[in-house]
Amino acid sequence: MTQGGLVLTGGTVIDGTGAPRFAADVRVESGVIVAVGQILPQPGDEIIDIRGRVLAPGFIDVHTHDDQIVLEAPAVLPKLTQGVTTVVIGNCGISLAPLVKSTVPPPLNLLGGTDKYRFATMAEYADAVDQARPAVNVAALVGHSTLRVNVLADPYLPASAAEVQRMAVLTEEAMAAGAFGLSTGVFYAPAAAADVAEVAALAKVAAASGGVYTTHIRTEQAEIMSALDEALTAAQLADVPVILSHHKCAGLANWGRSVETLAHIDAASKRQRVGLDAYPYVAGSTVLRTDLVDGVIEILVTWSETYPEMAGRWLADIARDWGCPQKEACDRLQPGGACYFQMDEEDVRRVLQYPGTMIGSDGLPHDAHPHPRLWGTFPRVLGVYARELGLFTLEEAVHKMTGLSASRFGLRGRGEIAAGNIADMVVFDAQRVVDRSTFEAPIQQAQGIDLVMVAGEIALRDGQPTGQRSGRFLRRPPPLPQDAAKRTA
Repeated sequence: MTQGGLVLTGGTVIDGTGAPRFAADVRVESGVIVAVGQILPQPGDEIIDIRGRVLAPGFIDVHTHDDQIVLEAPAVLPKLTQGVTTVVIGNCGISLAPLVKSTVPPPLNLLGGTDKYRFATMAEYADAVDQARPAVNVAALVGHSTLRVNVLADPYLPASAAEVQRMAVLTEEAMAAGAFGLSTGVFYAPAAAADVAEVAALAKVAAASGGVYTTHIRTEQAEIMSALDEALTAAQLADVPVILSHHKCAGLANWGRSVETLAHIDAASKRQRVGLDAYPYVAGSTVLRTDLVDGVIEILVTWSETYPEMAGRWLADIARDWGCPQKEACDRLQPGGACYFQMDEEDVRRVLQYPGTMIGSDGLPHDAHPHPRLWGTFPRVLGVYARELGLFTLEEAVHKMTGLSASRFGLRGRGEIAAGNIADMVVFDAQRVVDRSTFEAPIQQAQGIDLVMVAGEIALRDGQPTGQRSGRFLRRPPPLPQDAAKRTA
């Protein structure tokens, strides 16, 4: 930052509220937006001409598994190059803290291996993030599966009342350290034995501090409606806002049911606080699971500890080469991960278009051959779904990535371009912005993202990282008075 201020001049502002774009200059001082409008530069100011470009709030990736990459590779290039300035970590019930363990079961190994769990408390993890000084901000959730692996001798069994209480104490510590809520992943084995009462008890702890409850529901296939109801019931019991992670209708027999699920979510939102996120692809990605191998959907192997050379190959081809059924090949590749082509494009579009849908990449940065969403999610929404397909306006697309996300998660001072807010911003070319990563070649930087600013410092200029790392561990602010009153009413 110069001794004076910094003025972005001549651009078109899309402010993150969903309101129409407008021409304006934006002035930044000491990491804060101080003025939006027609601005006369002052002596000592740095002037950046952004004519022909859009200036928007920095994108908020509400669904990530970046817990470890922000420590090991703090440039966080897969996100920074997309215009992301804040990542929400600890999703799907998987967080690095609070857990100290040399080996962990799937899916906890999605965070870069089985030897990464060295933080006994969320406060320890927060300190590590601040010491690493990542290029993007980090907002943390505490993972339910992590809590179960920490506390239960056997996480595959129901928790006792005493074990639930111990998990509640750890959740309370995490919230006191600044976590933004609790995440669950009852889809996965370490949490599958948890019932609604257990989840509600922990979500209630998060709610007491003004946090949220996010969930990878028990199934996104045939029984999706009952799985949605399970999550909604837990949230009601805890009186906490619920966010449905990466909403989808998975499996060929389930295609088209987004009409039903979105109507159900819409009805629920009339009686409780409900949000959801989604990514703009027909394939998901997670650990290798034989129950997802049906011989119908295509499956791309993203990593295998046993056969690392198989990363980037199709499971059907591997099975053919090995002369065995796909399920057997899946077993032989364990532990590993894969992309599952289990969604219908029309469902994807319908979910993205839903007014309450936020954008989250759900990328896995430690996969040898990652899903392209890791590098391409946000430019893909802007370039393909907004500009090319006209699914929604550019203003609506930006809102789904910024203002809506900040509001749902309680990220105050972010998500909108307004005087007094933190200067997390992105400059992009609305005519050129698009993803370039593919399933065949996933590690490809998007085009059209010109400049990224984090806390008033330029982290990306002319599409290239500057080396400036101004991100930090964001600590959840105390609840607003109206929120506290709502919980005690």
